[in-house]
Amino acid sequence: MTKQNIYSFKTKTLDGKEMDLSQFKGKLLLIVNTASQCGFTPQYEGLERLYQAYREKGLVVLGFPCNQFGGQEPGDAEQIGAFCRKNFGVSFPLSEKVEVNGSGAHPLFAYLTQSLPGILGTRSIKWNFTKFLVDQQGQPVRRFGSNEKPEKIEQVIKSLLG
Repeated sequence: MTKQNIYSFKTKTLDGKEMDLSQFKGKLLLIVNTASQCGFTPQYEGLERLYQAYREKGLVVLGFPCNQFGGQEPGDAEQIGAFCRKNFGVSFPLSEKVEVNGSGAHPLFAYLTQSLPGILGTRSIKWNFTKFLVDQQGQPVRRFGSNEKPEKIEQVIKSLLG
């Protein structure tokens, strides 16, 4: 079944509540697979800064903790949430821990990687903190690699917010 946009996907929040992505209709989404023990973990700070700076203009950052890359997200939901709040002041929504590659990949990430393949057309995500921008109509529009810091994509976010 081909999805026309991301609004038909659902996930669970870090605290186990259902999160229907249709609640974000009309918002610009920055969807990121995250990890607490990764060299890119300090990007949480930049992601939170973007969220604070642009959420009133319609940006929502969504973090999806993932333990598929070097076992860098070993904690349970409570540990992940506490780490993100204490160390980086994260207030944007976090999902439960998910897989982003392979047969167990969350359907949202299967859709995102099919819609926006990586370098040389690869569908898989190479590492933590890969970022996907989804426009206000629920269409994936840009993919950014782990090494592209949140500050570097701010101009793209500003242009899409108008």
